[in-house]
Amino acid sequence: MREVYLDNSATTPVLPEVAAAMQEVLTDNFGNPSSLHRRGLRAEQAKKEARRVVAQACGVKEQEIFFTSGGTEANNLAIKGAARRRRRRGSHLITTKIEHPSVLYTFQALEEEGFAVTYLDVDADGLVTAEAVADAVREDTLLVSVMHVNNEVGSIMPVAEIGPLVKAKNPRTLFHVDAVQSFGKLPVRPQAWQADLLTVSAHKIHGPKGCGALYCRGVLLLAPLLHGGDQEQGVRPGTENMAGIVGFAAAVRLQLARQEENYRQLAELKRLFLEELQQRLPDVRQNGPLDGAPHIVNLTVPDIKGEVLLHALAEEGIYLSTGSACHSHRADPSHVLLAMGRSPRQIESSLRISFSALITAADVVYAVEKISAAVTALRQMTRRKR
Repeated sequence: MREVYLDNSATTPVLPEVAAAMQEVLTDNFGNPSSLHRRGLRAEQAKKEARRVVAQACGVKEQEIFFTSGGTEANNLAIKGAARRRRRRGSHLITTKIEHPSVLYTFQALEEEGFAVTYLDVDADGLVTAEAVADAVREDTLLVSVMHVNNEVGSIMPVAEIGPLVKAKNPRTLFHVDAVQSFGKLPVRPQAWQADLLTVSAHKIHGPKGCGALYCRGVLLLAPLLHGGDQEQGVRPGTENMAGIVGFAAAVRLQLARQEENYRQLAELKRLFLEELQQRLPDVRQNGPLDGAPHIVNLTVPDIKGEVLLHALAEEGIYLSTGSACHSHRADPSHVLLAMGRSPRQIESSLRISFSALITAADVVYAVEKISAAVTALRQMTRRKR
């Protein structure tokens, strides 16, 4: 059976070159980078090189990159670490209503610790204005966290405008950007955005799961989430996931070597998908802006439950999702689409399709044919039941 994987916002397949780099660490360069003997020093050198690669990709200094177990830990470390460290300066935090669960739930946890959080509204396309963010900043605002690309609908937040406005309103307020969905696909430049903290992850760019990184500006201090060692300058203690770190660096090298080419390919795949789908299913509605991220499409298919359609397509080898993978086992509707003004019924009929550069135009046309056939069959089945 032919398979087309269209759930790349959840995770991407590891590239062979990445797997080979990881295999070398697992079987040959297996030393602990904290050890002082030759194998330890060799592992330490590999970690240093990986840090250099990720730092260069972000346009920052090597010592400003901290490796973590993934985007979720990096988001927690950025938000909790900054808020707890600076609590004497204030207790107010700002984010949007459509952030990834690893951000939203972190803010909710901080509310239980006594922090006050402002959750900003977005428009029907899933966008917040820079002015709305700046207007919410107060004298006691410690941190603002706004994602770069939304993981469900692909809206691109104006982070380049938000950072300078936040700093103009209150220079002491820190700015965090969750760039997990944009890193390797769009230019990520925290210094230009005046971002103090920025999160990236390996498994969204054909790297391994279980590895991410946090950019932390200059001498900015964070309260660690864990205690027990001096690794990662004491900010993230624990023996490093060296296979993941080296694999992450390999994926970054490959992704950035053809980032512009990949962007054009992804944008073309998205255009072709929407064009082909519109011809076959003209009543399908896109959720999110037309000029959003090139790799994400969110759709509402009227009169069809998204989960039912997802399983029908999986039987045909077409793999996609109904929303965030981190939220897939919860019964409540997408908080992103709710914030965008979609009704529970519309949300129930939504699907997310996400591309990678491994997908071809022929894959897209084939997938649309299968989606159209599945929708037609399910609608006919519904009519017969009535």
